[in-house]
Amino acid sequence: MITFVTRRFFLIYSIAFLLLIPAGCDVGGSGVLEPEEGEALSGGDVTIFDESVNAFGFPAPGLARQEELFFGVGNSFFNQNWVQSPASTTARDGLGPVFNARSCAGCHFKDGRGRSPAFDGESPTGYLVRLGVPGGLTPLGEPVADARYGTQIQDNSILGVETEATVILQYEEVAGTFGDGTPYVLRRPVLSFQDEAFGPIEGLAVSPRVANQMPGLGLLEAIPEASILAYADPSDANGDGISGRPNQVWNFETASYALGRFGWKGEQPTIRQQVASAFIGDMGITSSIFPNQNCAQSPSACSDAPGGGTPEIEDRNLAHVELYASTLAVPGRRNWDAEEVLAGKQLFNETGCAGCHVPVFETGISTVSDALSNQTIRPYTDLLLHDMGPGLADGLSTFEANGQEWRTPPLWGIGLISTVNRHTELLHDGRARDVVEAILWHGGEAEQAKEKFRNLNQQQRDNLVAFLHSL
Repeated sequence: MITFVTRRFFLIYSIAFLLLIPAGCDVGGSGVLEPEEGEALSGGDVTIFDESVNAFGFPAPGLARQEELFFGVGNSFFNQNWVQSPASTTARDGLGPVFNARSCAGCHFKDGRGRSPAFDGESPTGYLVRLGVPGGLTPLGEPVADARYGTQIQDNSILGVETEATVILQYEEVAGTFGDGTPYVLRRPVLSFQDEAFGPIEGLAVSPRVANQMPGLGLLEAIPEASILAYADPSDANGDGISGRPNQVWNFETASYALGRFGWKGEQPTIRQQVASAFIGDMGITSSIFPNQNCAQSPSACSDAPGGGTPEIEDRNLAHVELYASTLAVPGRRNWDAEEVLAGKQLFNETGCAGCHVPVFETGISTVSDALSNQTIRPYTDLLLHDMGPGLADGLSTFEANGQEWRTPPLWGIGLISTVNRHTELLHDGRARDVVEAILWHGGEAEQAKEKFRNLNQQQRDNLVAFLHSL
C-alpha cells in the first residue's frame, strides 16, 4: 500500500523516536551519532514516502487543483508515444524524422534513470551519444556540430528516412586495489559505430549519456542563484582542492546568458528549455523554442519529411510537460536513523564528498508552483561544474564546461534506482555498476576524496554505501 507521509506526521514520529533514546545518548560530545531534524525530508514539505517501483512518479503534495489537472495532462504527454506525420493523432504527430525515443518515458522509464545496453544489439533504454568537433564552440558557446551527423547520433528514423548509425558498446577492464588489499575491477566504455549513413564517425568527440531520474527538478530550479554561486570557488581560494564554477549558458527564450542548472554539463538554464531540448534532440519534435527540425543535411529525405505542425508541440502542451517535470515529488529517506547510515554520513563528510555534493539548500520563490517555495531540501549537489579528471573526460566542450568538467549530479533518490529501474548503473554514461564503482571513477578535484574512500576499511566502506543507499 502506498503511504504518503506529511511533515506533521513525520515530526510526531521524530518526537516519539527521540523519547525512546536512553538518557545521555544525545548529550553533545558523547560520540553517539544522531540524525538531524527533518533529515528524512529530502524535498522538504513536498517529500513523499514510497519505496515501490512507482517511487519517482508522484506529484508533489500541496499542488493547487489546477496544477494537479495540468500534472495529469503533462503526464500523458510524457508517457505516450509520438507518431509519424501525417496521422489522425494530430496532438502527437511529427515524430522524427530521426530520433532516439518515441516518448519522454522511452528514456525516463517510470520517471527514472536510463542505462547502457546490456548486450550488443540491444535497443538502448535512455542511452544516447552526443558528438561534436573536439573543443569547438559556436559563437553562442554550444558544441560545434558535425556537418553530417549534427550533435547527436539518432539511431532510429521514420519510414523513408535513413537512420544515422548504430552504436556499438563494449568495455575495457580497469583493475585496482583498495587500501586494505581488496581487489576491484572497473569498466571503461569503448564506443564504435556500424551502418554509418553519412561516412565514418572519426575525429569527433563522442560522449555517451544516460537519462537521469526526474524527481525534484522544480526544487532545484527554485534554489536562488546567489545560494549556488556562494559555493563557486573557480580559483580554489580556500585551498581545499575543489574549484567548482558555474556554467553560463544561453537561454533561447530570453536571448541572454543564465546560470546552467540541468543536464550532465549544466547546459540548460531552465526546466522548460531542458524539456524542449529533449523533444527536438531525442524525438525530433519542434517547439517554439527550437523550431527547426533536427536534420544535419538539407536538402535531404530528413529535411523534406512531412512535419506535424509549426510547432509540433504547442506552447500550452509544452507548459504541461514542464509542470509535470517540475513537480515530481522527491522520495524521502529510508533508514536515515540507522547506526551504520549515520556512521556512513559522517564518513561522507570526513572524506570530502560533501564538498561538491552539498547536502542542504533552501529554495526561494518558485515560478512554477507555490508548493515548491521556501523549502529546506537535501539534494546533495552544488549544481556547479567540477573537473573530474581524464578518466571521465569526453572532450566535448559545452559553453563554459570543458571536456573534463561535469555538473555535480544530485544524489537524492539514488538508493531507489534499483527498485524503480531494475539496475544500479551510475555516472553520465552508466559505466559504474554501483555506487562504489562510481566513487572509484572520481578524479581531478575529487581525487583526494576518492583516495580517502579507497583507503577506508571494509566496514567503513559498507557504512558509506549504506548512507548513499538511504538517500
